[in-house]
Amino acid sequence: MSPAEYDYLRQFLKSRSGLVLSNEKQYLIESRLLPVARKAGLQSIAALVAKLKEPRETVLAEAVVEAMTTNESFFYRDKTPFEHFTQMMMPELLKARASQKKIRIWCAAASTGQEPYTLAMCLKEMESKLAGWRIEILGTDISNEVLDRAKAGTYTQFEVQRGLPIQLLLKYFTQQGESWTISPQLRSMVQWKKFNLLDSFAGFGQFDIVFCRNVLIYFDQATKVDILGRIAKTMTPDGYLVLGAAETVVGLTDAFKPAPDRRGLYVPAAAAAAQAAPRFSALAGGARV
Repeated sequence: MSPAEYDYLRQFLKSRSGLVLSNEKQYLIESRLLPVARKAGLQSIAALVAKLKEPRETVLAEAVVEAMTTNESFFYRDKTPFEHFTQMMMPELLKARASQKKIRIWCAAASTGQEPYTLAMCLKEMESKLAGWRIEILGTDISNEVLDRAKAGTYTQFEVQRGLPIQLLLKYFTQQGESWTISPQLRSMVQWKKFNLLDSFAGFGQFDIVFCRNVLIYFDQATKVDILGRIAKTMTPDGYLVLGAAETVVGLTDAFKPAPDRRGLYVPAAAAAAQAAPRFSALAGGARV
């Protein structure tokens, strides 16, 4: 692969998916894209690049993006975000939405579905509090391949052993040979949609909770700023944004502020200011007495 071909593929991937590759990632492109090329009847990366440059070459372009995106996910990943979900986010929203009885949740870059299904299990475990409520979970990803797996809800023994408590495995999954399939009831709680985070969010409506974990780390700063700004516009004023352990809004946007003592959890800046105002007023009032 020539330097020019590598540069073309870097720019192609950034424009199509936001993925940023450093100069030393040639080995990664070759290892992942050579099988894609050969499956398409092409014998080299050079031939793949030439084919990608043809007008209206969409099938191969999608295959290249899918091969290069990372689809690492597992149930109850990092654990803490789901504790925040059950102990803080849901209790607060159940109070705030008592009249509407509706909550919308978006899992962006949901990969093979473990994160949305973890949220579905969390909701099932508190279903006695949710009578009469409508809870929507939307899972999106850029890859058709991983979305097909997510919709099927079938996982290997290795996948269910990563983070999933045994009692929940036995409660919500059925074993089929070497695989485990999540219950139809939980599958029905999640809607799936192919979506590229670089595309417009118009038509999504507003969400009360957005999980966008472990995806911003693959983007450059300008793309992170753009995506966070557009997420802010899709959220309710008192909503919650959940990022990965290695991600933050600090230094990127003023639209969100970290939730106090809640690692990885962020709230819209207006809501953070409103929460701080009563405390400030109380302190000021006490000072005058």
